[in-house]
Amino acid sequence: MAEQEKKTAGIFDIRNIIGALLTIYGVILTAMGLFADPELEKTGGSNANLVAGILILVVGLAFIAWAQLRPVKVPEHVEPVHDDPTRPGPKKKPRASH
Repeated sequence: MAEQEKKTAGIFDIRNIIGALLTIYGVILTAMGLFADPELEKTGGSNANLVAGILILVVGLAFIAWAQLRPVKVPEHVEPVHDDPTRPGPKKKPRASH
């Protein structure tokens, strides 16, 4: 029998979402660093928008690459947990009889 390929979390993997947000912010900051006034006297001589934008862009792309290289495998079927005493969380309350 051929082994079925497991499904992955895909776009719903939190690393993709965080990576996309960081990448968008990184692109915006990098563009601001390239095209806006760098205001070097306020930042001690460095273009803070450009430096921060490039760093955030690299981190965002690293998150996306991580999610692509090591995807989260989603199990095909998970048995429902009814009232397992080893499971943390509230237990079902017994019904009061009248």
